[in-house]
Amino acid sequence: MFPSLGFAADEAPKVLNSGDTAWMLTATALVLLMTIPGLALFYGGMVRKQNVLAIMMQSFAITCLMSIIWMVVGYSLAFSPGNAFIGGFGNLFLSNLAVDSLSGTIPETVFVVFQMTFAIITPALITGAFADRMKFSAMLWFMGLWSIFVYAPIAHMVWGGEGALMFDMGVLDFAGGTVVHINAGVAGLVACLVLGKRQGYGKVSHAPHNLTLSIIGAALLWVGWFGFNAGSALTAGTGAGMAMLVTQIATAAAALAWMFSEWLARGKPSVLGIVSGAVAGLVAITPAAGTVAPMGALIIGIVAGIICFVASTTIKNALGYDDSLDVWGVHGVGGIVGAILTGVFATKAITGAEDAVGLIDGNAGQVLTQIYGVVITIVFTAIMSLIILKIIDWTIGLRVDEATERDGLDLNLHGETVQ
Repeated sequence: MFPSLGFAADEAPKVLNSGDTAWMLTATALVLLMTIPGLALFYGGMVRKQNVLAIMMQSFAITCLMSIIWMVVGYSLAFSPGNAFIGGFGNLFLSNLAVDSLSGTIPETVFVVFQMTFAIITPALITGAFADRMKFSAMLWFMGLWSIFVYAPIAHMVWGGEGALMFDMGVLDFAGGTVVHINAGVAGLVACLVLGKRQGYGKVSHAPHNLTLSIIGAALLWVGWFGFNAGSALTAGTGAGMAMLVTQIATAAAALAWMFSEWLARGKPSVLGIVSGAVAGLVAITPAAGTVAPMGALIIGIVAGIICFVASTTIKNALGYDDSLDVWGVHGVGGIVGAILTGVFATKAITGAEDAVGLIDGNAGQVLTQIYGVVITIVFTAIMSLIILKIIDWTIGLRVDEATERDGLDLNLHGETVQ
């Protein structure tokens, strides 16, 4: 993602490119497809039948809520000039947005809605960590506050241009490894720890009720991710082409790596395993998509598939936390793997940036920079998410009552059921 577009300093006359604009309109629709219906179906198939509507409702409601918050304050806080940690209030309610204003070679209106789709899917990802047990009202409050006080600052720090903390450090995050995936993964882990385990966790079955839905959802995520990664080039050029290629390679490699790891460990390759591996690969290549070559993408995918499998099974079981749909194990861990390996495999041959800090093949300093970015994101997100969750818990309460959780959220919270 080229940062600071929309509020960049005037360096050269900006000219609208219709090809870039057409691609970015398409990419934006693809990223929205990732949440509705992609993520909604992916998560919907993995919960028990009495909670399928509730988890899908969360994705749909978050899509609506984040769209308005982004318009009112989120875009301004992420991309307006500000300080090292947060943008300013100069574009509240998109008040300074003109129909003919440009971000690079595309209309700024398109950049706004493209970034809006990122702000939508990030909190939607978190819901998988506390599936089956959070109040709908508490979820809305948490996601609304989290988008303002966590997502927008991290987005600004990474993509806010000169003066923004991680941008000035030289942290590479092409399409959201820190901003989206580590951010969501850490928040999900904190949320599941604060809420506690589901009733009967480890004693009664919480098996997915319909993996057909999940594989359809995962397929939609995979297709939509080309908008996510290739769209982050913000042009219809060579950068988008390479981002699309490495995304496909890493995803396939991770899916196979997870599948074979599970096959060796458990004797059978599962549908849930291969689709989870594919998502892990998509996550891991996200920060690297604009800076690595195909061989780097292949290695990133293999490493992510294996490590995310271990994190979501062996480590999770050993530590005993109830990350319901493996948000931390896939998005948090996968994002960390991808962010660090971006520093290992980033190459100036892909970026063409001969003088850019760290964009030198095998530069150990860039690996350290990537680690610093990961640590900053983890610490900031963990602390802020904990504060927000505790405030909500002390006021309206976070968790549904035992009877509601036992009988299912669909009927008790929404008055509807799947027959």
